[in-house]
Amino acid sequence: MRLGLRWPFGCSHDGLMSEGNGLVRRWLREEHGQDLIEYALLCGAIGFAGTVAFSFISTAMHDTYESWDTAVQDDVLVEVPDPASEP
Repeated sequence: MRLGLRWPFGCSHDGLMSEGNGLVRRWLREEHGQDLIEYALLCGAIGFAGTVAFSFISTAMHDTYESWDTAVQDDVLVEVPDPASEP
C-alpha cells in the first residue's frame, strides 16, 4: 500500500531530484522575475553609492562651516571700539 504523501521541492523519498519538474530545476531554468531582481540590485547599488557620497559631502560641509565660523569669531575681523578714546 502506498500513501499519497509528496516530498518537498520535487525530491524523491531518498532526497534526490526526481526527473519530473522539480521546484529547484524550474527555478534555475526559468527567467521570470529576472528584471525585478536586476532593478533591486540597481537600487541597492545606487543607495550604497548615495550613502558613501553623503558621508563625504557631510564631512566637507562640516569642515567648511567650521572654518567660516572660526573666521567670523576671530578678533582680526572684528574691530572693537575702545571706550577710553572717546571724548
